[in-house]
Amino acid sequence: MQVKDRTFLITGAASGLGAATAERLAKAGARVMLCDLNEEVTTLAERLGESARACRVDITSAEQMQQAFDMAVALSEEQGLAGVVHCAGVVSVAKLVDREGSPADLEAYARTIHINLVGTFNVMRLAAAAMAKNTPADSGERGVIINTASIAAFDGQVGQCAYSASKAGVVGMSLPAARELSRHAIRVMAIAPGVFETPMMSEIPDEAAQALAAAVPFPKRLGRAQEFAQLAEQIIANPMLNGEVIRLDGGIRMQ
Repeated sequence: MQVKDRTFLITGAASGLGAATAERLAKAGARVMLCDLNEEVTTLAERLGESARACRVDITSAEQMQQAFDMAVALSEEQGLAGVVHCAGVVSVAKLVDREGSPADLEAYARTIHINLVGTFNVMRLAAAAMAKNTPADSGERGVIINTASIAAFDGQVGQCAYSASKAGVVGMSLPAARELSRHAIRVMAIAPGVFETPMMSEIPDEAAQALAAAVPFPKRLGRAQEFAQLAEQIIANPMLNGEVIRLDGGIRMQ
């Protein structure tokens, strides 16, 4: 699929992985619909120029996301929505039993699952409905959906029950969604980033971040958002990438 002059919707676009992806696709000549709860998404859209639009939305809201998809289709100038890169999500850490012997907060667990997993399903179902109406491109495909999982789906650490479960769910949806949407010529992929330099990473102590960077076999550093964006663009361009989860982690395996 070509990126130039096509339209892509990106969630979590105000910062981190989503912002880097929006910038890369816009630079390649795409139209981009930027979605985020953070008001900074509007600032980014203004900086990217006429090819970008912003929409402040909650990814778990059916109504708000439908409005975002309608705006993206309108931005496409009758070509239809070509792709979605879904980066929005939250990180949560909580042990099943804390030091005082109290059980984990059930509502906090449910919130993580709701945002990371239910939110992904919400975005994916609306994306599929929009793309199914497209006229097939020269390659025969109608669209591509790229979700964001995490290496925590495979290598979850202590305190990551909620986060790992939510991201494992994203991994688990990839293949069945790709199989189902094949009849509409829509591809479904997921990227599982390792430890990356993002606003979420800034929430952990510097010492812990340095230890994580040192644990990466090569390159011995945290991943960069631009590298995620590069892979997203490569997935869009390669029609044989479908139904798969790609670890983007420098070879790290969490303990």
